[in-house]
Amino acid sequence: MGVTQTEPPTRTQAAAAVLAAKRATGLRWDQLAEVVGQSTVWTTSALLGQQTLTADQAAAAGSALDLDEGVVAALTLPPVRGAAVVDTSDPLVYRLTEMVQVYGATISELVREEFGDGIVSAIDFEMGLERIADPKGDRVQILINGKFLPYRIW
Repeated sequence: MGVTQTEPPTRTQAAAAVLAAKRATGLRWDQLAEVVGQSTVWTTSALLGQQTLTADQAAAAGSALDLDEGVVAALTLPPVRGAAVVDTSDPLVYRLTEMVQVYGATISELVREEFGDGIVSAIDFEMGLERIADPKGDRVQILINGKFLPYRIW
């Protein structure tokens, strides 16, 4: 009888394992960011499979979350980005999509008017999220900070 080998986890499976381990340990994303040594937003994105962690970062997260070595190794693989891994039925993601549908053309026009013809980079990019206290109900402020990249003329 031969030994049955299982396939190593994918980035998507590693993200699911991270979420399960996060729930089991009760750790917060900001605590994991401190362990990994990066911002909370980047670390969350990385542990959800959207960024590549170094071996040291993956090992640190794996130790904090008690992940098996296959999951830790999967965290260092190239990310799987895009619609295939985003649950657009999630109510928050759906509302963010709706915001872009309603205000995307406005944002595009205002960026063009201010900067010229180009795009806002999602590669040279930072994001922040803050709770704003309000007596009518707390608000969420999302700051998106991407480098402007003009279209090249040649």
